[in-house]
Amino acid sequence: MPRSLAGDLTDPEMAQPYMKKDDDDSDIEYSPFFGIEKGAVLQEARAFHDPQLDARRCSQVITKLLYLINQGESFTKVEATEVFFAVTKLFQSNDAGLRRLVYLMIKELSPSSDEVFIVTSSLMKDMNSKTDMYRANAIRVLCRIIDGNLLTQIERYLKQAIVDKNPVVASAALVSGIHLLQANPEIVKRWSNEVQEAVQSRAALVQFHGLALLHQTRQNDRLAVSKLVSSLTRGSVRSPLAQCLLIRYTSQVIRESSNTQSGDRPFFDYLESCLRHKAEMVILEAARKITEMDVTSRELAPAITVLQLFLSSSKPVLRFAAVRTLNKVAITRPLAVTNCNVDLESLMSDQNRSIATLAITTLLKTGNESSVDRLMKQITSFMSDISDEFKIVVIEAIRSLCLKFPLKYRSMMIFLSNSLREEGGFEYKKAIVDSIVTLIGAIPDVKEIGLLHLCEFIEDCEFTYLSSQILHFLGNEGPRTSDPSRYIRYIYNRVILENPTVRASAVSTLAKFGALVDELKPRIFVLLRRCLFDTDDEVRDRATLYLQTLNGEVAVGNSEKDVKEFLFGSFDVPLANLEASLRTHEPSEEPFDISLVSREARSHPLQDKKAPGKKPPAGAPAPAPVSAVDAYQKMLSSIAEFSGFGRLFKSSEPVELTEAETEYAVNVVKHIYENHVVLQYNCTNTIPEQLLEDVTVYVDATDAEEFSEVCSKPLKSLPYDSPGQIFVAFEKPEHVPAIGKFSNVLKFTVKEVDTSSGEADEDGVEDEYQLEDLEIVSADYMLRVAVSNFRNAWENMDPESERVDEYGLGARESLAEAVNAVTSILGMQPCEGTEVVPSNARSHVCLLSGVYIGGVKVLVRLSFGLSGPKEVAMKLAVRSDDPEVSDKIHEIVASG
Repeated sequence: MPRSLAGDLTDPEMAQPYMKKDDDDSDIEYSPFFGIEKGAVLQEARAFHDPQLDARRCSQVITKLLYLINQGESFTKVEATEVFFAVTKLFQSNDAGLRRLVYLMIKELSPSSDEVFIVTSSLMKDMNSKTDMYRANAIRVLCRIIDGNLLTQIERYLKQAIVDKNPVVASAALVSGIHLLQANPEIVKRWSNEVQEAVQSRAALVQFHGLALLHQTRQNDRLAVSKLVSSLTRGSVRSPLAQCLLIRYTSQVIRESSNTQSGDRPFFDYLESCLRHKAEMVILEAARKITEMDVTSRELAPAITVLQLFLSSSKPVLRFAAVRTLNKVAITRPLAVTNCNVDLESLMSDQNRSIATLAITTLLKTGNESSVDRLMKQITSFMSDISDEFKIVVIEAIRSLCLKFPLKYRSMMIFLSNSLREEGGFEYKKAIVDSIVTLIGAIPDVKEIGLLHLCEFIEDCEFTYLSSQILHFLGNEGPRTSDPSRYIRYIYNRVILENPTVRASAVSTLAKFGALVDELKPRIFVLLRRCLFDTDDEVRDRATLYLQTLNGEVAVGNSEKDVKEFLFGSFDVPLANLEASLRTHEPSEEPFDISLVSREARSHPLQDKKAPGKKPPAGAPAPAPVSAVDAYQKMLSSIAEFSGFGRLFKSSEPVELTEAETEYAVNVVKHIYENHVVLQYNCTNTIPEQLLEDVTVYVDATDAEEFSEVCSKPLKSLPYDSPGQIFVAFEKPEHVPAIGKFSNVLKFTVKEVDTSSGEADEDGVEDEYQLEDLEIVSADYMLRVAVSNFRNAWENMDPESERVDEYGLGARESLAEAVNAVTSILGMQPCEGTEVVPSNARSHVCLLSGVYIGGVKVLVRLSFGLSGPKEVAMKLAVRSDDPEVSDKIHEIVASG
């Protein structure tokens, strides 16, 4: 909301709650909007039609209407139209405060195109008014509601406003230009000269908005942005706000620059010069951007020195900004922050608890082992005085410290367990639980203590999600401890005392103990039989399933291992795909086969082309979702030539073989079978005056020696804007990830069409159209299949199938770029969010899962690290159901 328009809403007289005393003399605060109703306010809006307008009363009514709108109250089309027309009558009033509210109301109502003309003349009159406040606000409102056609009529006035002597008017025009750039970029880009003049303005806000608009008009052109930054870093920007913006653009140019900027480094030198600026906000922004960049310790030192000086500032906001920046730097460059430890220790007792929290967590990341106990005592003293947001920061810092100094785990685990007992919200308690789980996995000695702390927590846990998460974790880790029986009491208590969701989780956890610990099985069966009388059907069903399968009453597989895999193994079928297959399954004597459900994690519906704007009839049932592989399988099996190819393993995303807006649009989908590959060319004729007949694709497989063409299915006719499919099938060696490049030429007969009658000539001309080359790569033989618990899946995989090797990936822009490159080569599904690399990270672990052709499950652990300024090294560990497939994964990476 523009400040000039929001003034009336923040007026103390209008927004100040009033006090009322009850019989007990206790003070109760009431909102001036308490109890208002939309119907009553709409009745009050009739005051807008009075011949003698009461400006104060009208202002109060508009304020109520704005309150309702901002509270999410919806107005019908009729109500909004009536209010809009009523508000337009208020232009006859000359009251300045009421006029500002009218502007704001028009913006909030966002009139439709057939209503805009009602206020356009009034707004244009105000835009040329002698009153600056009217001019500025009229420009903002007009640019908000205007369409492209009318914009050209007022473009001259907007250009004049940009170079207006009044900074409020100029800023209003520039901000409007930023909004208009989204819908009318070509018009706004014509204002370049005026905007450049605004960047040289003496008014700080005008220069700030001018620079923002100038950058946005050039943001898609790297060279233009680089030239802009280069010209402005020479000292023409005086506004501190604009200079902060310029610092951000400069750091962006440095980050996107392809060279290493050795030798002459004008952009980085500019950032360093900003560290000596007289404005504190500029210094902080420059220091923050330098710390976010991949720089050497020597280049980082000046920024750290500046931040260290701000730590002793008398202004709390500067101390907070400095310590927060240092806190982020300490995550990746702890040694660089060590020199600030003395100043940070002085902030541990700061009156502002947010500053004290950040100071202590920074010290936790940079301190040594001997200072851990002292810091832990300091933290405990004020944990109850800070908000959950900062408590989470403390918890994450303690987790990092414990991983850094594992011998100090006892004091830190005590702190975490005490924190679990304290008051706190869900996110805070989840951060503690996640930290304990992480430490249990990283430090073996923590397991027994950590599991007991978690057991005590679920005795009095108010969050269903956390209770279920902990029970699941207990089921995975508890049976592997020295005394699994100690956890049974805690788990069974949940069956007695908790809600159905937690009870169901507890039943599954009990069953895991019974399946993995033979001496506990008889007692577990007794407890599970008690669950057969539970009031919730989910709990009863689970108990019945576990008792029948673990007792051997129902045969599942040929061994006890098959039973455990059936009950507790990872469910690698995406639920969306399973639901789609069940919906399309036709009742028959043959049972539903879950092995035929696609494991592809990323699936999209194969939809028919819809007419633009066509909507399903009201009340029509939503179509059942169908996974892409299932839809393609059904389509391809209906074609006689492909019916004998077997089960479709994978279908790729469409690959474009033509440029956008060409005569013919062609893309191809690669369908992968065990012994075959089918290429589906989707073709569209975009020329109304032509009809294509006998359309086929000639595929040259010279560079794909392991493929041999077996059949093709051409297209008889391809009318204008009516998509058609051409199929070409190849045979390949069984279970072999054959790769190769295919050259494609579209061949057809062209017939001229009379667009008025729609009739085509009898005679045609043979023609051809060169398409882009197509490659079949190793990733085409891998399904992206996620696993719910990577660690469990990894441990349950045969260790003898593991293959480990190290690779040098050479110079890379960043670790994130290296992670994306390897993930795309393998074509596997990232797990547990590990595809996201933290900014400025020096190392990273990425977890991948998938199913290789032939139905072989594959798990991959990628460990990346920077071995030089830009050199990336990678350690690749692979486990799979077949050791030969593990070797093939390494071959793919080595050749990629």
